[in-house]
Amino acid sequence: MKPLTKPAWLAAALLLAATLLPGMTAGQEKAPAGKPDATGAPKGVRVFFASHSLMWYVPPALGELAGAAGIKDHKLAGLQKLGGSRTLQHWNLPEAQNQAKKALKAGDVDVLVMSPIQFPDEGIANFVKLGLEHNPNMRFLVQVSWGGWDIDNQDFPKGSTFNVDRNKTPEQLKKLYARNVQAAEAQADDINKKVGKKVVYLVPSAQAVVALRTRIFNKELPGLATQGELFRDAMSHPAAPLEALNTYLHYAVLYGQSPVGLPMPGLLKNTKKAAWDEKLNRALQELAWETVSGYPYSGVAAKQP
Repeated sequence: MKPLTKPAWLAAALLLAATLLPGMTAGQEKAPAGKPDATGAPKGVRVFFASHSLMWYVPPALGELAGAAGIKDHKLAGLQKLGGSRTLQHWNLPEAQNQAKKALKAGDVDVLVMSPIQFPDEGIANFVKLGLEHNPNMRFLVQVSWGGWDIDNQDFPKGSTFNVDRNKTPEQLKKLYARNVQAAEAQADDINKKVGKKVVYLVPSAQAVVALRTRIFNKELPGLATQGELFRDAMSHPAAPLEALNTYLHYAVLYGQSPVGLPMPGLLKNTKKAAWDEKLNRALQELAWETVSGYPYSGVAAKQP
């Protein structure tokens, strides 16, 4: 066998490199996010959201990020909104009103994103079964939401609208949503085992909120002085910085890409608060990627710069 000439050797090396995503080694499992195009950006996917109000703002901001990242053909397939909802409530909507079921039955969805209040939620399993019947390559993203009134969502709706103390210590924050996170992971494991492959991935929103609040407590985050600044009300609807963080989490899980370096989204930029600047935006992006890439249930195993 003749040794490869330099041009042939170089071509072979480039071909091998092209088969691996940046920062990823052979054998790593990663959620399928669509093959990269000629620019290196992943292929866009058709996304349907069935959510409550802790996620309604994500679809337009996510589209904004996808466009800024050069992701072509990203499409919002639909948004079904029910306030304070379990996913089972979306499933049980009358057929004439159930846009999520219609879209899945038509095979017009690549990724369904859900945001149950608490786990387990029978609606998740129902949507997974229906979606795979019409598109066997579908993925299902499930937001693990932070709790209203600063309670674990396993206790919902027992929270009080009065005297919500946001000034929690790191030790208190570690326990804040622990039971609901564990229940989410257990249901994801159960569904994936029954399906026989990994189709359900978790968006670690509650975990990221704990990390963000811990940094605020330790005075490590520019632009945010108190944990209460993250919320609009006692029910824990997010203010702009938390909306931005959650959108970055969804982007990272959906496309397996780091949001670090993307332009500030309008939902944060348009607040016109001087302290909520590019430095804060960069910190939120880095926190989102750190949380997602370090969380096995996100499906994003590869570290990226």
